[in-house]
Formats: sequence, C-alpha cells, structure tokens
Amino acid sequence: MPLHYRSCTFRYSRRRPPVIDRLDLNLSPGNTVLLGPNGAGKSTLLALGASASAPQDGEVRFGELRSSNSRTLRDYRRKVSWLPQRASFLPGMTCQEHVAYVGWLKGMREREAWSAAPGAIERVGLTTKAKDKVGTLSGGQQQRLAIAQALVHDAELLLLDEPTVGLDPSQRRRFHDLLVALRGSVHVIVSTHDIADLDQAFDEVVVVEDGTVRFQGGVAEFESHADSESVPGRRMESAYSALLGVVEQ
Repeated sequence: MPLHYRSCTFRYSRRRPPVIDRLDLNLSPGNTVLLGPNGAGKSTLLALGASASAPQDGEVRFGELRSSNSRTLRDYRRKVSWLPQRASFLPGMTCQEHVAYVGWLKGMREREAWSAAPGAIERVGLTTKAKDKVGTLSGGQQQRLAIAQALVHDAELLLLDEPTVGLDPSQRRRFHDLLVALRGSVHVIVSTHDIADLDQAFDEVVVVEDGTVRFQGGVAEFESHADSESVPGRRMESAYSALLGVVEQ
C-alpha cells in the first residue's frame, strides 16, 4: 500500500500520444509528494488513482481493491479520496453541513454523516468555523475544509492535486502542519510545485516528467542530488533541477 499502478497506459484521445505509457509505480505508505513540470502527468496519475479516469491498459490498485472492478468500486472510493485542483463547494451551507453532505454522497447514512462531521472538522483545525457559511472562509480554510470532507468517511488515502495553489505563505505553512498531523492516521499523496519543507511534511518523493518516473525515494536521497555548492535554503530546488536536467540560473 497505498497505491499501485501496473503497466498503466492512458491517453485522452486515440489521436494523441499517451500521457502515461506502460507505467509501473508502487507508492509507499505515509506522505508522498509528486513533483514535476506542468504537463508531466501528475494530475493524470491522481485522477487514475481516484478512479475518476480509467487506464486504457493496465490497472490501479489500493491494497486488494482494483479501481476498474465495478463490484468493489464503491469500497475503493470510500477508502480513496481525491481533491482536484479546484474543489467545489456549496457556499450557502455551513461547514458542518457541507462535510456531512459529502459523507452522505459517499454512502454514509444521514445520521452517521452528521455525527462524523464534527470530528473531521476538528482534525483540520476548523472547529470554531463549524457553524460558519462555507462562503465566508478564506482560501486556506476552504482547503482544510476540503480535506475534512475527504476524512469524514474514514478514507485511508488522500489524493491532493496542487492543494497550495493560491495560498499565501502562512496558509501554506498551516497546510504543511496539517500533513504532519495526519501522519500515521491516513496516507497522503500530494501533487505540487511547492518544494519547501519537504523534509518536514513528506516521507517519499516522486519526480515525474513526460509520464515517466525520473526519481523515487526518501527525502534525504532526493536532497543528495543537489549541487554541492547550493546554499542550504535552495538544496531542494537544486536537487529537483538536477534530476530534470535543468540548468540553474
């Protein structure tokens, strides 16, 4: 666990080349970060992992559950939650109502979803906002609410696509703190361009380019690719550039 891609090929149309071609990838338990330039295939990987898209060839598994198996698809989606780049909300609902509503959509009974919502909201540090309308929240608070929606039905894996886009530095800091707090209770895979604080928030780094895995390993191993003369605050950037063959300015 948590997620396995077996010989996966995916293309958006028959006339276009595959975004991912015969990819084999086993993602490790804990917190994993997917890095790569725009168009590298990161969002496609997450969409496949969430069963929002299906590979033309190969399969995706979470444990023994296959995303392509219609008999177990409901169980798969209860265990794997996906937050796309632009999470949608019903701004007229309160936070608790919204989280409970998403739990109900995921198959929970209405009373069960309503009872579970406060605990999910507490896990993301929004208890004081539980009765506030979603439309009054800041961007960072809405991002945390989206994660609460993913946690309400006891998901075991969260797939987060560019969750820090549009957040200011303090909001990004709180988001990283949340990832650290979730360690041990849920697996998290994050696609991002933000490579700050990797050593604090993540256990595994995967670098993707043109649908191909260029690197997979621990944070320390990733950092070891940095130029020996790079300054401490930019070693992660240097490692990323080195793995993609980018000449630093």
